[in-house]
Amino acid sequence: MTFHSSRSSLRKRLLMSVICAAALMMPLQASVAVADDVTVGQTFLASGLDPAQGSNGWALVTHGIAEQLFRVSRHGEVVPNLASSAEQQADGSWLVTLAADRFFSDGTPVTAELVAAALNRTGEANASARATAGRLTFEALDSATLRVTSEQPTPILPSILAEWAFPIYLETEGDPLFTGPFAVEQFDAGTSIAMVPNAFYADADGRPDVTIRRIADGQSMALAFASGEVDMAFNLPVETLSMFEGDEDRAVTSFPVAYQYMMWMNTSSPALSDVRVRRAIDLAVNRDDLVLAARAGQPATGAFAAAYPFAAEGPLPHDPEAAAQLLDDAGWAMGSDGVRSKDGERLELTLWAYPQRPDLVTFQPVIRAALSDLGIAVTTQVTESPGDVAGSGAFDLFLWAQHTAPAGDPGLFLSLFFETGSARNYSAWSSEAYNATIEALRTAIDPAERIALAQQAQELIAEDAPVAFLVTPEWHVGLSERLAGYEPWGSDYYVIRPDFGAAQ
Repeated sequence: MTFHSSRSSLRKRLLMSVICAAALMMPLQASVAVADDVTVGQTFLASGLDPAQGSNGWALVTHGIAEQLFRVSRHGEVVPNLASSAEQQADGSWLVTLAADRFFSDGTPVTAELVAAALNRTGEANASARATAGRLTFEALDSATLRVTSEQPTPILPSILAEWAFPIYLETEGDPLFTGPFAVEQFDAGTSIAMVPNAFYADADGRPDVTIRRIADGQSMALAFASGEVDMAFNLPVETLSMFEGDEDRAVTSFPVAYQYMMWMNTSSPALSDVRVRRAIDLAVNRDDLVLAARAGQPATGAFAAAYPFAAEGPLPHDPEAAAQLLDDAGWAMGSDGVRSKDGERLELTLWAYPQRPDLVTFQPVIRAALSDLGIAVTTQVTESPGDVAGSGAFDLFLWAQHTAPAGDPGLFLSLFFETGSARNYSAWSSEAYNATIEALRTAIDPAERIALAQQAQELIAEDAPVAFLVTPEWHVGLSERLAGYEPWGSDYYVIRPDFGAAQ
């Protein structure tokens, strides 16, 4: 489906509404030269426009549609966005002051009452919004001031409000409206989003129309980029980069990201319920081999990229002999066919990955070979619905990519993915010692104490091995001439920003 036929009419309607609402609107600068309509190719796309559902909030922010009260700068600092400040009160609550002259894409001013309505709804609907400090409650004190109380006291509210579960939106009879630099013109679920500049966002005249196309896999993305179908190809597979060497019309930019590649181990799977088996698998994987396969990145040291002060110290061990001894101790004897067995059951596991992160599929044969050498028979599977498979628990091993500190703090990831009963505890792991550590992290104020607790949590994870942290990756973005000045930052959290497609 093409969307270009109606874009100009929507833009005219939006600009006309600007004229009619001039008294309410922030000043716009004079018109400047704008790049032609831009098409972005990505392997991921928002599954819907309701930010309270699933991971839609993250996707809508990365698409340039939605914004939060606070955001993370290109330097990794939490900075004000739709808010201008946040101050903690003596009773533990926070007063958040909104920035002046901010509007939804229909010209409605952003007020404390509308923000409270949106975020209270999200807090009720989305477990991810309750991960770091429990349920947050928002109360409008006046048009520009919010009182925020948290179920569990927190010293880091600005960081929490920068998490992907907290974009601001306006409920309407139709789709929600947002405050970002681009407004949705048409949404085709699973296929594309057509966007126009948000006329109520500063410098709207300096932005092009943008279409985001979901392309199922990295190889298809590279072909679309080579043929000129897309101006940006986000996260090209490393094996395709040679296609663009010497191409004067296309360039590839590589950049380190704060994601971690990891492998969930389902502790409810019969074989993996034994910590010795999980630790054996962790020891059998050679992170250097994975970096070599991806031709980029660094071996992981723990849950966070090494640049973070709360990252674990490395390197993680690779010891096939110790791994074999653990399996022997667990009663898994090597058979004549090279596969271990116990009580008549062969040690057979299924390893899942998903094509939206091409490196994970690249890792599958490397990990399968390492585990085969250990006497574990591995079958590989690929799914385009990773959240469904992981959430169902119908897997043994699952390769996963995750930004583990999207708001610059370790609390969200460590809580949301590992606490007992948490919404995304895909490994079904439970540890009372770990839960106590996260409870202490929630209320810790001193930065040094937060670092120590985050590192302690990673030690407990390493000891019980519900996950194997693998690689801190590097990604590759293809750019056409019209996006020659684009600089990627923030991993895939802020792909489309206010300066996207502006004339250089």
